[in-house]
Amino acid sequence: MLAVQPSQPDASGPICTIILATDLTPASSAATRQAIDLARQLRARLLVVHVIDPGRASRLLGRTIRPVEERIERTESASYVVQQARAAGAVANFLIWDGDASDGILAAADAERADLIVVGSRGRSGIGRYLLGSISDEIVQRAECPVLVVRPDG
Repeated sequence: MLAVQPSQPDASGPICTIILATDLTPASSAATRQAIDLARQLRARLLVVHVIDPGRASRLLGRTIRPVEERIERTESASYVVQQARAAGAVANFLIWDGDASDGILAAADAERADLIVVGSRGRSGIGRYLLGSISDEIVQRAECPVLVVRPDG
């Protein structure tokens, strides 16, 4: 699904910078593959963006981890995505920010003058989406550039 807000000035221009907004979990693997493929095909720069929300308790591998450990693990995961992109022939880097996920992704897109944001969706609907919110929905509503929402595999 490609969402383009009517207020966007020129959504038809060349795509030079793509933001991959990712939580670095297997749920975002389809979005990761799509972003890498687009960056390679369009010869666009890919910027992998992950935001660590310090307000939420982080659980990885079934254990609570300290913020320093979380940053190290997320940096390694983001670096791996960049390696995949480069192996596919794309120019790629990553950013890891602290704060609210939607705000951080949108700030990165603005600061980097993104032409496209690629984000995964967990595929929630109905009450699950209402109660838990949806980062992808918020990004679609607030982004200054087009947003490609990619559903998970399966």
